[in-house]
Amino acid sequence: MSSLTYDLTLAGLSVGGAAALTGIGLIVTYRATGVLNFAHGAVAMVCAFVLRQCVVEWGWPLWAGAVVTLLVLAPALGVVLERFVFRPLSVLGGDPAQTLVASIGVFVLLVGGAALLWGQGARDDAPELVSEDPWGRLAVVLVLAAGVGAVIRRTRFGRELRAVVDDRGLAVLGGIDADRVAAAGWAFGSFTAGLTGVLLAPYVRLDPYGLPLLVMEVVAVAVAARMRSLPVAVLTALTIAVAQSQLTRLHPRGWAEPLLQAVGANLFVVALLLAALALPRLGTRDVLPRTATARVPTPQGAWIVAAVLFLLPLGFAGTDLHTSVQVPALGVVLLSLVVVTGRGGQISLGQAAYAGLGALFTALLAAGRFPGLPRLPELAALAVAVLLVAPLGLLTGWPAITRRGLALALATFAVGVGVSRFVFAQPYATSGLSLGRPAGFDGDRAYYVLELALLTLALLTARALRRGRTGRALAALRDHESGASAAGVRVPALKLLAFVAGAALAALGGGMLGMGLRAFDPTAYDPVRSLLWFAAVVVLGADSTLGALGAAALLVGLDAGARGGVAAALIGVLAVLVGRFPGGPYEAVRTAAGRLRPNRPAALTPLGAQARQRLHAPSLRTPPSSPSPSLAPAPAPAPAPAPDNESESETGGAGGNTNPAEGRAVLTTHGLQARYDGFTALDGVDLTVPPGRITAVIGPNGAGKSTLFHCLAGTLRPSHGQVRHGTRDITHLSPHARTRLGIARTFQQLAVFPTLTVAENVQVGAEQGHIKDPTAVDRALKLLHLDGPLRNAPAAGLPTGTLRRVELARALAGSPSVLLLDEPAAGLDTAEVTALARVLKALAADGTALLVVEHDLDLVADLADVVHVMTAGRVIASGPPAHVLDTPDAREGAV
Repeated sequence: MSSLTYDLTLAGLSVGGAAALTGIGLIVTYRATGVLNFAHGAVAMVCAFVLRQCVVEWGWPLWAGAVVTLLVLAPALGVVLERFVFRPLSVLGGDPAQTLVASIGVFVLLVGGAALLWGQGARDDAPELVSEDPWGRLAVVLVLAAGVGAVIRRTRFGRELRAVVDDRGLAVLGGIDADRVAAAGWAFGSFTAGLTGVLLAPYVRLDPYGLPLLVMEVVAVAVAARMRSLPVAVLTALTIAVAQSQLTRLHPRGWAEPLLQAVGANLFVVALLLAALALPRLGTRDVLPRTATARVPTPQGAWIVAAVLFLLPLGFAGTDLHTSVQVPALGVVLLSLVVVTGRGGQISLGQAAYAGLGALFTALLAAGRFPGLPRLPELAALAVAVLLVAPLGLLTGWPAITRRGLALALATFAVGVGVSRFVFAQPYATSGLSLGRPAGFDGDRAYYVLELALLTLALLTARALRRGRTGRALAALRDHESGASAAGVRVPALKLLAFVAGAALAALGGGMLGMGLRAFDPTAYDPVRSLLWFAAVVVLGADSTLGALGAAALLVGLDAGARGGVAAALIGVLAVLVGRFPGGPYEAVRTAAGRLRPNRPAALTPLGAQARQRLHAPSLRTPPSSPSPSLAPAPAPAPAPAPDNESESETGGAGGNTNPAEGRAVLTTHGLQARYDGFTALDGVDLTVPPGRITAVIGPNGAGKSTLFHCLAGTLRPSHGQVRHGTRDITHLSPHARTRLGIARTFQQLAVFPTLTVAENVQVGAEQGHIKDPTAVDRALKLLHLDGPLRNAPAAGLPTGTLRRVELARALAGSPSVLLLDEPAAGLDTAEVTALARVLKALAADGTALLVVEHDLDLVADLADVVHVMTAGRVIASGPPAHVLDTPDAREGAV
């Protein structure tokens, strides 16, 4: 027994050494560049193939092939990726989402290129660089880990690397060559990837798909180390590998046998699932790439062309028609990504799992092998399979509630890998399955007609999720999640809706694909397919249903009409370029055509022509210092006479004003405390925001103003104390729940939805606030002078002053009783600030309670009824502006 334990431990150390190398490479690359390199496994695969090509095909000595592969090719590949793919992204703004998509694009490109060069078959003659003895691998791992740790902690380069990771821009200003640091990190990361590939190739399946996926499964090692600690990564890799090896000695009987065997063979996948779900903060700043411009309109006649192209296969015959059967089915699967990614703005790298479950459940139901359900006809089996898979969308939807960006990408990828390994790869679930077609649709042509009908149904579903109230809410969620929540959108429920609807569409497409092929093929739904499909949808327009249909035709057509791997290579190239063309190929072509178009005399837009007419009209002549009448806010209704500030209490009591504000709820805080990692941001703050008054909070940076604001808005929960709205305790209510109670807010950094028009932005606030008055939107637009031609203008590209008014109008459309304004004058000129002040005074005169956090003391003196001065998390002075701002201590603390 002890000899068996020792042998299994040695075998585990051998696997753990390769996994530790992967962890080291991923961590070094991430620490040098901030990029989680999804292409790490693909680089490992390419290096393994190149070493085999040199040694086996060309007859080179092993040492020569190893030198060329590991010391020349692998680092050079990393430098090329950094220089031509990721450095331009950092120069263009370093959007983490575009970097993530580009990384996936490199993965797809390398996989497709390898399939083109070496074919899709597996190789079992890869040369053995290091003997199977695990001590050699372990020594390599320990030396590398110790060397990298020493460099990071004890050398100038290590200090520069840490500085670049903390703040690249500041490091550059400090004289650090950030490009050199990033290139070195990529070179070393690619070297470790190549070493991992050549070490694993002799003992695993060497093919363009299997080895990259195997390497990416052990990303759990780096995630468990929080992408920082090399010792933790090495220890985690060795522990998981040894445990996985030891589990092979267990041979249970009964129902637990296949499950335990699956866990024992895929313990790294289990670790990936646990790590991805337990560490939600990794990469939380990443979001999906979205265009900075308005939604690109569909070209005229595009749908007619698409309909004609999809009807053409009805005239095909033989293999052409049989191949075409796959296009509508794959189109439905890709539409699921349009719903989740394009509509909801959520990263989903596991859609192939839901497509596979749809095909599997359809086959099981049609064969009468689904537990608890009778045998069903194929079409009924497909419908029931969709209903069964849809709730499973919560597997990725539930983690999405608390995760964004990289954390969500890892969680969805982990779910996809888990389903593939624990369901599709297990004989107890898939052995002996066949899948027929519905009665009356057995022929390819008849079945293609059925697919077109189901595709039409899927298109109508996707359209329904784009139009109306739900469509606007999803667009708001995609464009600005915090802004959507502040507008009253129930963000968690909407995310779940997107993932459940996406799972249902993926299951429908997967079942259609299985019936088209007349079999359940697990390899058609492996996790690599998820990455390929995600990249295809993103680069061809994530929010475009036509893009999804085009991607389906492209993927099926290229792989059927050319050598396998062409489609993946093309999609990879486009994904690598996504940072330069975030709006998709159509937007890139449209932009290029605009640049090539001959210069024409400049002409005024209809809005400009209208403004010129007003400027030349004698009755509407405007002083030169005022902004254009078409963009400046209209004068707000005259505010009611403000009561004498001398009679107000220091807490901003309502005084003698009892008209509009009487009976409205008061927003108060009691003993509010908030701490960050031991630092006290708020220390027992008591505050009252009365109706019909403008309350201002001022103070220096770090005084606690923003923390107090977030506690009132619901984006931060205090550690102690209460926030009350009237008599109701709202301390633990979410932002959208507070908005529906009548507490609206604006943001210091603009929170508008660029893909919506001005009127649609405001309509989101009215709809999510459950305002029944159909004139609420028009009144808000008119109050902020956003009516007229401006109401139908896309929000993207409008000037800052106009966008400030759009955000305020959206907040007012919900008829709030309390309005929280975070530096509302930021980015406004003098005329716009004056107009804003008039509007806010009018709102207060109408009974609205306003809280303003502002640095402009002149605006505060002119606007506020009561001022609170904060410093070090405490309110040190309160009272009317004339008293508070003239106090030396208060004025010193306010600046």
